Amino acid sequence: MNIIQVNQSPIDVNSLITWLYESSADGAVVTFMGKVRSFENQVISLTLEHYPKMTEKVLGNIIHQARDRWSINRVALVHRVGKINVNESIVFVGVSSAHRSDAFAATEFIMDVLKNEAPFWKKEQTGNGENWVEAKQSDVNALKKWY
Repeated sequence: MNIIQVNQSPIDVNSLITWLYESSADGAVVTFMGKVRSFENQVISLTLEHYPKMTEKVLGNIIHQARDRWSINRVALVHRVGKINVNESIVFVGVSSAHRSDAFAATEFIMDVLKNEAPFWKKEQTGNGENWVEAKQSDVNALKKWY
């Protein structure tokens, strides 16, 4: 079972965690929340753009890859788009599994692949104006451990 959402609404963490916990066969639930941070107090907000049909397809494919690698049950992947202010949540990944090692690995894999393959374009708003954010080498390096 999957929940995949891409929207402008704040992430309802409580309902997602409740859904992840509904499987009595699972002994582990691992979650990750990413938030907008301010680099050296310069970033005010991020604006994320995406191509909806492509984005949901890519996110579904990432989850499918995780399911092929680990024994996982429920997966919740929620990503915000639009304007998101500093300290607001931008992404949520939650995985339930019978065992914690599968849940931890799948959660990390989903985030690493998402950062490199999901078609999101980010624009930073700073006190000095706007600029598009380029891919980070650290994200590219993180992906190498999976392929």
